[in-house]
Amino acid sequence: MVLLQVQGLVKRYGGLVATDGVALQVRAGEIHALIGPNGAGKTTLIQQLSGALAADAGALLLEGEDITALSMHERVHRGLARSYQITSIFARLSVLDNVALALQARTGSSLRFWRPARAEAQRHAQALALLRRVGLEARAEQTAGVLSHGEQRQLEVGIALATGARLLLLDEPMAGMGPEESERMVALLQSLRGECTLLLVEHDMDAVFRLADTISVLVAGRIIASGTPSVIRSDAEVRRAYLGDEIGEAA
Repeated sequence: MVLLQVQGLVKRYGGLVATDGVALQVRAGEIHALIGPNGAGKTTLIQQLSGALAADAGALLLEGEDITALSMHERVHRGLARSYQITSIFARLSVLDNVALALQARTGSSLRFWRPARAEAQRHAQALALLRRVGLEARAEQTAGVLSHGEQRQLEVGIALATGARLLLLDEPMAGMGPEESERMVALLQSLRGECTLLLVEHDMDAVFRLADTISVLVAGRIIASGTPSVIRSDAEVRRAYLGDEIGEAA
């Protein structure tokens, strides 16, 4: 089933066309990677999908529903969330309270009343379960600000999952990580396969080819190829336009 359908999205900045009629389909349950050179329009596209940036033309359908005109907040409630930007870590609160807040926001409660939410047994248990899911249960009572860079990225995934996201947009989830942290993030994202649909932008080609069911290549604001990793790896146009031998090295 197609969960997300992107139809001819366009974004212009004066004479610069950042996204140029982007057409894309993301199937439910898959990990879909979006790759391309710097300046290709990847971040602009993710912003358009999340609702942070309005499109100049085109349409966005989530399970067949037109969400093009919806705000970021409304898209979150429809199940589309952008990790690392749709929510922020509260550095002075505990790791557990960060997730409890996201769970409370999901119910529509005011964020001003986080303490009752934290004390509620059911929500407490749900938050702990999500922390266990992202590998941070042992850090639940620690202040979020003391987490390592990689652990903060794990927490942000947990927060996004707490919103009830069915489609999670990830913009360079491995950025700034060392090898061990990257490996943990790859394992976490692999564990979400089938449970939550992922659309990720990533420059780490090894991670992309390990994770992705489908890869789409964006060059100069247009999708030039989309298919399985093996199809993308052997595509001559992709090799000419983006990274060349580096894609082969990820085989």
